[in-house]
Amino acid sequence: MPQLTAPTHDVVIVGGGHNALVAAAYLARAGRKVIVLERLSHLGGAAVSESPWAGVDARVSRYSYLVSLLPRRIIDDLGLHIDLRRRRYSSYTSDPSDPSRGILVDTEDAAATAASFLQTTGDPGEAERYARFTQSLAPLARHLFPTMTEPLQTRSAVHAGFTDDGLWNAVIEQPLGGFLRSALQTDITRGIALTDGLIGTFSSSDDESLRQNRCFLYHVIGGGTGDWDVPVGGMGRVSAELERAAREAGAQLRTDAEVVGISPDGEVQIGGDRAHSVRGRLVLSGVGPAVLERLLAAGTAAAVGAPSCTGAPSVEIPEGAQVKVNMLLRRLPRLRDERVAPEAAFAGTFHINETMSQLDDAHAVASGGGIPDPLPAEIYCHSLTDPSILGGRLQTEGAQTLTLFGLQLPHRLVAEQDRDAARSALLQAATRSLDQVLAEPLADCVYEAPDGSPCVEARTTADLEESLGMIGGDIFHGSLSWPWAEDDEQLDSPAARWGVETMHPQVLLCGSGARRGGAVSGLGGHNAAMAALELLRG
Repeated sequence: MPQLTAPTHDVVIVGGGHNALVAAAYLARAGRKVIVLERLSHLGGAAVSESPWAGVDARVSRYSYLVSLLPRRIIDDLGLHIDLRRRRYSSYTSDPSDPSRGILVDTEDAAATAASFLQTTGDPGEAERYARFTQSLAPLARHLFPTMTEPLQTRSAVHAGFTDDGLWNAVIEQPLGGFLRSALQTDITRGIALTDGLIGTFSSSDDESLRQNRCFLYHVIGGGTGDWDVPVGGMGRVSAELERAAREAGAQLRTDAEVVGISPDGEVQIGGDRAHSVRGRLVLSGVGPAVLERLLAAGTAAAVGAPSCTGAPSVEIPEGAQVKVNMLLRRLPRLRDERVAPEAAFAGTFHINETMSQLDDAHAVASGGGIPDPLPAEIYCHSLTDPSILGGRLQTEGAQTLTLFGLQLPHRLVAEQDRDAARSALLQAATRSLDQVLAEPLADCVYEAPDGSPCVEARTTADLEESLGMIGGDIFHGSLSWPWAEDDEQLDSPAARWGVETMHPQVLLCGSGARRGGAVSGLGGHNAAMAALELLRG
């Protein structure tokens, strides 16, 4: 490959996910020459909408599905036209011991919510405890979320600005299980809260690593409220707007451009039939840190003409912990709980077999190499909030999409198995779990494509690894970090101050693997762009 001595661009961004597009838009708007290199034929990474079933006019958010952490600042700065809709029903949770009853949390009817809690738990005080629990988190959300688009503060500085030491200790310092047991009295209500700590995260309520606490924190601070909203038009609408903003600002966006190596001095090697290189004054990595390490090893080896040999990895090897099932139904299925309309139960987050004890038991089973049975899962029906993702005929027919997200399924369960066999086993486990709370088999409601095949697809961590290059199928590109710097960290460079540093000064993280990255937030892209602009002015 030709060796380039002068930069061809101010910034080369590797990977074309939503964070990369955020960074490209900010940098191009600042007048910098930016190029984005994406291996796939489309941009957006996991934040895309697709039509999985041939001949069926339904577009689903195939991987990512809800929005909470995307700051209004990014939307306003980049002039994004995104409609995020709030869901009236927060959640419905079927009682595993008696699926003919369940808890429906209606944000517009406190009395109905309280009656639902009483009917299901038999505890006249649990609804009020749950309300106090969720309200107690609001000050923490209001305190932390504005810091996400600012340079990192230290742990001590963040703590000093928050006056509730009891809440800080419960969420930040001690395993989450203790907080849930003290705040809530029933297993089912504790489970409703614990699920926010286990999305894509293999952990238990009392895990001393506190990975469940970090996941929980990110889920309850979004927007300063913790609300999770449905993007109208599907997740692809978010990425499409980011792509538009980046292009209009002047960023160069290239697809079908697979990066095969990165050198620490900014040379990025592109493979394929017409292999060539580009060079940036800075390189921003939208791929996971583990993928970046491999590309740096390959790029360094190519520069010196030696075989690529990485040795022991210096970054965490990620492990996702979920299965995602996308479905199109002819109609919503009837519930065993006849007191709740399916249109209400499925409109929010529908929890299945997710009591706290079930979640912890599932973790134990999966730690021993088994698939949890029953599988803890939660379901979302985007089309009830946003029917635009369905074609006119499907809307008239009453069709609905369903997305099932199964928990406590670490990548190790599928990594060494045949892909099709693993996918089939997890789909069967998910279907069995859902059927337990339905008054009719799910299969009776599934829409059929023109070729007669059912409109159902399961996506495992192995599928994520293969299709999107996410090692271990980890949707967060590694363990989520606390959204601050530890007191002994050196924040003596722009990259360190913004939480996007790597071992190489010219290479920054801009994806979910950045500090404060994770979920569809754009935070990794925003913070990398801010650090890059400081360095380029430098």
